[in-house]
Amino acid sequence: MKKKHLYSLGFMVALLTLLISCKSEENFDNKAYISTGKLERIINKPSVTTAQFDIKVAMASPESAPIEINLGIDPSKLDEYAKIYNEKVEILPTDFYTLSNTKAQITQGAVESTPVTVLFDKINTLDRDKIFVLPVSLTGGNLPLLESQKTVFYTIKGGALIDVVADIEDNYLHIDQWKTPAPVNNLSQFTLEALIRVRNYDRMISTVMGIESNFLIRLGDANFPPNQIQVATSAGNMPGADAATKGLPTNQWVHVAVAFNGKDKKIRIYINGKLQSEANTALSTVNFGINGKDGFYIGRSYEDSRFLAGDISECRIWNTERTIDEIATNPYEVSPTASGLVAYWKCNEGNGSTIKDHTANGNDLTAKKAIKWTPVTLPAK
Repeated sequence: MKKKHLYSLGFMVALLTLLISCKSEENFDNKAYISTGKLERIINKPSVTTAQFDIKVAMASPESAPIEINLGIDPSKLDEYAKIYNEKVEILPTDFYTLSNTKAQITQGAVESTPVTVLFDKINTLDRDKIFVLPVSLTGGNLPLLESQKTVFYTIKGGALIDVVADIEDNYLHIDQWKTPAPVNNLSQFTLEALIRVRNYDRMISTVMGIESNFLIRLGDANFPPNQIQVATSAGNMPGADAATKGLPTNQWVHVAVAFNGKDKKIRIYINGKLQSEANTALSTVNFGINGKDGFYIGRSYEDSRFLAGDISECRIWNTERTIDEIATNPYEVSPTASGLVAYWKCNEGNGSTIKDHTANGNDLTAKKAIKWTPVTLPAK
């Protein structure tokens, strides 16, 4: 009996301790904190003009009355950020952001606020060599603040314009049925562009893009250097063979552009923003929006074995003859809404077998098989 009594007494003590503990936890200080992350990064590059983020304020348990928490820009946190990340930073000027509200509201009985939106604008006009930081902090209200989670840092810095590319060795990209063919048909002027990095030229012909027996950018041909760009058209090929001065390197990024003008009957080849070759042509217009197996390809012409053994990125079709300055200025990225841009395949998806057309025309490419994706940093520092 005595032993049983001791067990009962021990149980009661344990139960009492638990109840006191629970009561104590119920009475701890309820504090407000930012629940949507402490760091948001924005890459400053030509295609990024705006960005938007939501800030939400939360607390551990609901209150019996509505909660209002103030928030605003907190320049005093700039030194804290610089020390944590060991970066030289500047406060983001006021012209580049807006806050939808300076108060976060938590309704009675809720534990999280409605969002406060931070909108960033004109990002691509900021200096890419500088790091800009916008610290937004909770500054007070009718609830105590959790100091360790009362600030979110928004950073804007220049980064890689291209961070992943498509490896199309023994593969190709194709449009079987064009969604919007009109913008790429009946072109009396156009420019084709691509960034390529070729590992080897072990076949007679390696294909960049275009349509066989119509208008095609390729490397090599019979009695023609396998590492020299050749434009093969229905009205003849250009330029002449010149391996000594016009051969492309292996394992190096090269920007290739071919401009056509049916009015002055010229075809011009640009390599890395410099005019390499030009020739006359009898062509007046060219159609790329051809459906089916005899249509437009990237990495294939006539047969599958004429693939490009390497990586490709930034494939574009313009309905204008681009100038040498325009070609040289933007090898790594252009705005999807740029005037004259009628197809834009960045080849930077990083997964899947579909390559998105970033123009409004929506002419996406599909790969023959799963694409191998290669991480890169372009432009290289």
